[in-house]
Amino acid sequence: MRPTRRSRFLIPTLSALLMLLVLIGLGTWQIYRLHWKQGILAQIATAESAPPVPLGPNPAPYTKVSATGRFRFDLAAQYGSEVRDTPAGPIIGTYQIVPLERPGVPAILVNRGWIPQNRETPLNDPSGQVTVTGYVRPGDTPRWYSAADDAAGRQFFTLDPGAIARAIGEPNVPPFVLVALGPAPANVYPAPADHLPQPPNNHLSYVITWYGLALALVVVFVVWMRKALRQ
Repeated sequence: MRPTRRSRFLIPTLSALLMLLVLIGLGTWQIYRLHWKQGILAQIATAESAPPVPLGPNPAPYTKVSATGRFRFDLAAQYGSEVRDTPAGPIIGTYQIVPLERPGVPAILVNRGWIPQNRETPLNDPSGQVTVTGYVRPGDTPRWYSAADDAAGRQFFTLDPGAIARAIGEPNVPPFVLVALGPAPANVYPAPADHLPQPPNNHLSYVITWYGLALALVVVFVVWMRKALRQ
C-alpha cells in the first residue's frame, strides 16, 4: 500500500520538531548560564577593586579578605600540578596548602601559591603571627575523571578542603580555601596569586551556536518540504 502524503511527511516533521526543541532548549539554557556567569564576573570585579575585609565565619565566594594567625608548616600539603614559564624555561610545580591557626576560631586552609618542583632556594615560610590577604575560593568535589589524591603523601589534585583537612589532622576547617594574593618577587616561593580568577565567559557564543543551528534546521526542513511537495 502506497503511503499517503500526510503519513509520508509525519516522521520527518516530528523528527525535525524534536531536534528543533532540543536546540532551542540548549540555547535557552546557555542564556541562563550567561546571566549566571556575568553575575560571578561582576562579583569578582567588585572584590578586585575593593579593599580586603576581615574574614568572617561565612564569607561569600571570591570575597577579598584578610586573616591573622600562625602557619602550621608541619601540616603543609600540596595541591595540583602546573607548568610555568620561568627565566630557566618551563618548570613544573604545585601549590602549597598550609593551615593557618587562629586564636578562638577554627583554622583555615591557605593556598600560599605556586612552588617549583625543583628549586635551589628554600621556601619563604614566615614564623610567628602573620596577616594573609587573599580571596575566598570555594572547595571542589572530585569527578570521575579527577586524578587520584595521595592522602598519605599529602598530594591532592582536587581542592576539597574536607579531604585535605582530614589528611593533615585539622578536621574542623571551613569548606573553602583562602588563596593568598600579593606581589611575587623573582625566585621567591611560594608565588602567590597576583589577581582574582577570571573564569572564561563563552556562553554568548554557545547561545549563537545553538540558536544558529536551530535556524539552519528550519531552513533545511523548509527547503526539503518544498522539493518534496513538487514530487
